Formats: sequence, structure tokens, C-alpha cells
Amino acid sequence: MFRQTATPENHPSSAGQRHSAAVRPRRRSRTRRPAAGITAALALFPALFAASACGGPADASTGGAELTVMTWAPSGTGSTDRPGMTTLAEAIGRDINSKGGLAGRKVRVLTCNEHNDAAAATACAQQAVDAKVVAVVGSYSQYGDAFMSILERASIPYLGGYGLSGPEYTSPLSYPVAGGMPALIAGSGRQLVDSGCRTVSLVRPDTPSGDTLLGYLANALKPAAVKLLDVKAPEKSTDYTDVARKAIGKDEAANCITVALGAEPTGNLLDSFRRLGSKNTRLASVIGSVQQSVVDSTGGDNGPLAGAYVAGWYPPESAPVWDALRAVVHANAADGKQIDVADSGVQTTWVAYEVLRQAAERLGSAGRPLTAKSLSSVLDSGDPIDSSGLTPPLAWGTTNMLASAESPRLVNTWVTYQQIKNGRLALQQPGFVDVRWVLTGGRQPA
Repeated sequence: MFRQTATPENHPSSAGQRHSAAVRPRRRSRTRRPAAGITAALALFPALFAASACGGPADASTGGAELTVMTWAPSGTGSTDRPGMTTLAEAIGRDINSKGGLAGRKVRVLTCNEHNDAAAATACAQQAVDAKVVAVVGSYSQYGDAFMSILERASIPYLGGYGLSGPEYTSPLSYPVAGGMPALIAGSGRQLVDSGCRTVSLVRPDTPSGDTLLGYLANALKPAAVKLLDVKAPEKSTDYTDVARKAIGKDEAANCITVALGAEPTGNLLDSFRRLGSKNTRLASVIGSVQQSVVDSTGGDNGPLAGAYVAGWYPPESAPVWDALRAVVHANAADGKQIDVADSGVQTTWVAYEVLRQAAERLGSAGRPLTAKSLSSVLDSGDPIDSSGLTPPLAWGTTNMLASAESPRLVNTWVTYQQIKNGRLALQQPGFVDVRWVLTGGRQPA
């Protein structure tokens, strides 16, 4: 029975409860709300920002007739590609400019291919500085160590990163909208505990970032005395037979596997899993490793993911809460097929631009221009921003910080529990589940 859930209204970042967020885990709420119940606000979601051609530094002004933002993500790498994120940013831009701009000002969206490479990520950040962007929004890169200091020196906020590197959760100019892999793997662990698993194998990248996942999963499993097996996997491979065999082990009852790889490696791992013919081992994963395209490509309801558990940041793509995203993609994308609205990167970009829109509205109401500095001040204020049900309300004030030296800016510690049913990702239970106590190594709420 899943009990630690909350709807956005009960999220502890509300004004009356923010004082305790940084010093102790939040108490669970027994209130749940179906995802469909959060759709009423969607009609209020206006379109956003203007697109410009991808290219070199641009002459952008923070005080004239045009605002400039940037979105970056890798493309053409073969394993970590997220081209839908930059394509969506451009679509959002076309949408807002077709409706008169933002508060009478056109917004220019620069995009950059960071090629899953530290040097390229650095170049993207320098392009953002040269263009005098007000923010880097809804972007994907695992090289925060390379680019964050460049943005910090220019006082440029990094809003809505995908959550792949430590600086995204420590830099005072980073504003993550989701809990990254730490929250997902903690949520997956609790989901498997509640489903009755007695042994859990974590299949994760053989990288430093993969190493950190082991500790979060161990915290999630420890209260139930569930055995944890660490299974390291190469980031790129076409044959994961040995990895799958180790994770399956003796294929005993209550044996479970949770996968934290990229979408393409996960698909290859599932091929190996299917060939080994496991009878008892149950599969689980996290959004990003598994998304609808992976379910479809591996056989849907007839494939190895049938019935699998998935921990996500947001409601599944099938929820009406994403109708506004679908509408913008349909109306403004140069080729709608390039944007998979079920992709967690695309969804993160959408959420990040929604936060930017609301922050801009607050500045406009106060008669203040939107600049990098004023945007940071709004986000730092601690006043929650309602993402129209895509997440619980988001706030990055001092009292919203996570009580963790490793990731203090991981303010959204809520996940959704999903399951693959009839070949589609669907909510396993309504509402959001708070895993803050897992991430801080605290005690499970009674």
C-alpha cells in the first residue's frame, strides 16, 4: 500500500511550512489527488518564447526590445541525444512571438548542441555569456563542472537543468525543477520495497555519477532490510548479456532489478534480459531510462517491460496536464515528429519555461524588467511558483534547501509512481510521493 503521497496543494513548500524544510524530513500527507484533477489550470498556460536560428554569439539586449535565453542539449552522439529539448524551446519561442511577445518584448531563443562533451558544453556556456542571455533554460548536460563556473562569473541563472551533475544541485545560480537521478532512484527503491522485493539489483553506469546512486538506493531499501546488489554497466554497449545475467542472479521470487542507464543502453539491456528468459525477476526503472519510446521499441505489452514499475518526476505523458505542451508542439514545431512529448528531457524543458514565464510575470507586475539579476532575485525569494500541476509548487529560498551538503538545491524531492499497463506508462497511484527523508539519510516517517 503506497501511503506517502501528496497533491500540490499539500506540498510542504507552501508558505506556512517552509520554515522546517531545511532541518528535518517532511511529514507525509495522506491526501491524494488524481492527475486529471490538476488540468483546470492548463487553459491559463500561455505560450512563451521566440526562436532564433542556432549559431554563434548574438547581440542581445537586457533592456531593449528583445530578451535572449538559451537552451542546450546533446545531439548526434548516438546514446545521450536530446534534440527534442532544443526543438521544443524553438517551438515555444515561435508561439509566444506569434501572440505579441512577452509583455510587449520579443524573446530570442538561442540553442546549442553540447555534443555530450565537456569542451562543447563550455563553448555553449561561453556563447550564452557573449549573447548576454537572461538565463539558460531547460537544458541537458552532464558537464556542470565545466560550464557552471562560466555562468556564475556572468551571473546567469541555470534554470531547469536535467540534473546530471553535482554543480546543478550546489551552485547558487542553479534552479533545478526536478530532483534529478537522486530523487528518481530513491523513489524507485521505495516503490520496489512496497511491491514486496527482497533483493534489488541496481544496473547503473560505471561512472562517478553512477557511484552516487548506490547510496541513495541503499537509504531507500535499508528500513525494509532489502538486499542491494550493485551491477556496473558500460555507458555504451550493444550486448549487456553479462550485466543482465548478474542482475538476474538465481532468478528467485521477490528478486527485482532497477535500471538507471540512458534510453538506448536500457533498450539494449532489455534485449539481453529477454534472451535470458527470466521467470521470476521483476523489472523497474526510472523515467529517462524508460520512456514510452523504449516501451514501444521493446515490444510494448508483449515485451520485457510489461508490468514494470517506473519512478518519474512528473505525471505520465498520457495525463491531460500535458495537453498544453502537445498543442504548442502541434502548432509551432517545424516537424512535430522531432519532439517526443513523452521524453523526460522535453518535459523538463517545458516545466523550466513555465517557471520562467511566471517569474517574468511577477517582475512585470512589480514594474521591474526581466534581467539575469532580477530573475535570480525572484527565484531566490522563496515564494512558491505553481507549475500548473506539472510538479508540486517550486521554491528556491534558503528555507527550501535540502539538508544535504552534496545537493542543497535539490528542492523538489517529490516523484510519481508509474507502471507500464497495456503497453503504456500510466500512474500506479495518484499524486506525488516525497522522498526527502531518503535523500537526507533520515528516518522513514511513521
